[in-house]
Amino acid sequence: MSIASPWVHVARTAAALAAGMGVGRFVYTPILPLMQTRAGLSAAAGADLATANYAGYLLGALAGILVPALVRSRAVLRGSLIVLTATLAAMPLTHSTTVWAVLRLVAGVASALVFVVAAGSLLQHLRAHPPHLSGWAFGGVGAGIALSGLLVLAPGTASDWRAAWWASAALAAVLTAGAWTLRPQESASGPAAGTGRRTHRWFWTLLVAYTLEGAGYIVAGTFLVAAIGQNSPGRVGSAAWVLVGLAAVPSTALWARLARRWSRPGLLSAALLVQAVGIALPALVGGVAAALVSAVLFGATFLGICTLALATGTQLGFPRSVALLTAGYSVGQILGPPAVAPLLHDGYRAALFLATLVVLASAAATVVLRIGFPRPMVAAGGSRRESTKDARPTHLGPDALAPHSAD
Repeated sequence: MSIASPWVHVARTAAALAAGMGVGRFVYTPILPLMQTRAGLSAAAGADLATANYAGYLLGALAGILVPALVRSRAVLRGSLIVLTATLAAMPLTHSTTVWAVLRLVAGVASALVFVVAAGSLLQHLRAHPPHLSGWAFGGVGAGIALSGLLVLAPGTASDWRAAWWASAALAAVLTAGAWTLRPQESASGPAAGTGRRTHRWFWTLLVAYTLEGAGYIVAGTFLVAAIGQNSPGRVGSAAWVLVGLAAVPSTALWARLARRWSRPGLLSAALLVQAVGIALPALVGGVAAALVSAVLFGATFLGICTLALATGTQLGFPRSVALLTAGYSVGQILGPPAVAPLLHDGYRAALFLATLVVLASAAATVVLRIGFPRPMVAAGGSRRESTKDARPTHLGPDALAPHSAD
């Protein structure tokens, strides 16, 4: 069923993703330094809270895969947004690290459910529209990140971790109101467009690369503000997080356009290399300029890498490729923070260096994928075509991102 105004649908979906992902999931990054200085949260405990949130996200994503009816439920969307807002508001009510971990776990589950419902809605209702519309909808994640960074810069929250959490809950409530009338997917979508050829070897290479990216990028996604704050004056860390969000807003639409001209494996390699530079910069160079460049490079790549990797899995035609890639990415995110926790005693440089190496390893895997990527594919009707140009799903957005829309 088509919709009368696709841009209205884009706006509602962007609001849902901004609340569920940009604020509900990522607001912890700019608030973390405040909790360390004002609430006595140690670096290791901060990593544990991040891990709890990512574990919750994995649980929510698996729920969306195993129970497809959740993806088509307006009640699940609304309930998840309400629960998410409540967990944000409850964070300042305690000093217990255990309770904080439980709240972040629940927030992760809610974030994932919001994501799969919103992605499913885009998959169905914008399928007949230009793919850049879906890209702008996913830019809502970046908008939420930017708004969460602005919250921490605002007077009244800049030095009060409790006020920052309450402000984030208020922002999530406003975004929830904007997403309240979002129409979920109304029926199960058919399988994503594939190539008809199961190239298992290349899919497993992609899975390794994407899992490594999950582990590498999440270290920066969790500790970037704190790391920049150690080497830069004033509120540069929070300002950098705003730039991450602003750079992420148009990134998915941009990578979608680039994928019309170049192969996805090649673009993946380029995006991962750019991201590695962005993660390494704060560890190599102090000062405001390096921090801001790092933020732009990181923000411009992390959503694009997601869309490119998942669409590549769909292109390979591997059974349940999106579900497997989503699970691998989530596992990488769970492993990243505890892996670098022992390195945080003397600051964040070593952690960022390790994250850079992991992302470079992911890029190396995509180079292997690019070299051996299967070129002749069988199109509908039996004709052969070049996979790097033609064998692509119509969209780079929801059908590439929604875990429930796996093969």
